[in-house]
Amino acid sequence: MVFEQEIKVLFRHCDPAGIIFYPRYFEMVNDLVEAFFDQSLGWPFETLLRDAGVPTAEIRLRFAAPSRHGDRLRLALRVTRVGRASMALSLSAHSGTEPRFEGESTLVHVDSTGRPAPWPKHIRDKIMTELDPRQ
Repeated sequence: MVFEQEIKVLFRHCDPAGIIFYPRYFEMVNDLVEAFFDQSLGWPFETLLRDAGVPTAEIRLRFAAPSRHGDRLRLALRVTRVGRASMALSLSAHSGTEPRFEGESTLVHVDSTGRPAPWPKHIRDKIMTELDPRQ
């Protein structure tokens, strides 16, 4: 399954040359992950973060082309692996048919002490329905 979100590149995302300042992509990815947890898993961060968390343990992005102020980007997230307390994601962004970035990320479910904790069963079951069957 693919979770997608479209965004418009705003002035606040850009450097003086009018292209995305690359750290803004990481903010966009975090927004995508937060939307995925809310819309696909029914576990919005405002609920999840009361007694747990899902910090990013690893993230890699490869940039294919610059994005400019006003571009429309389609960000996509695929769940590629589910562990006891972790989840691997495939990430990408396109403007039309042109790739802008692709990458991978690993999230870890942690308890209130910051230690890895198993996914709650009802959440793990939902994550499993999102698992990309090609993996």
